[in-house]
Amino acid sequence: MSKVILKGFILIPESEIELIKNELVNHQSLTLDESGCITFQITENINNPLRLDVYEEFTDKAAFEYHQKRVKASLWGKVTTNCQRHYEVFE
Repeated sequence: MSKVILKGFILIPESEIELIKNELVNHQSLTLDESGCITFQITENINNPLRLDVYEEFTDKAAFEYHQKRVKASLWGKVTTNCQRHYEVFE
């Protein structure tokens, strides 16, 4: 099986930036602990404080799908409901 890469960015409503940044540490920790997670990086964009740049690698499609399912049910999934996601996924 081939690894899965997701890259792109999230745009955050200004009124929710602190809530999301506070949950980000927990989200990163939980993701890095997932079986099949190779790399998981979310960084603040230097030109736009309301944008988080995202880069993820998972060992295979099953690991990536598990991550997506877990995130939707997590606190991160709830606090980022109003964010605009702009991602590309490569297999």
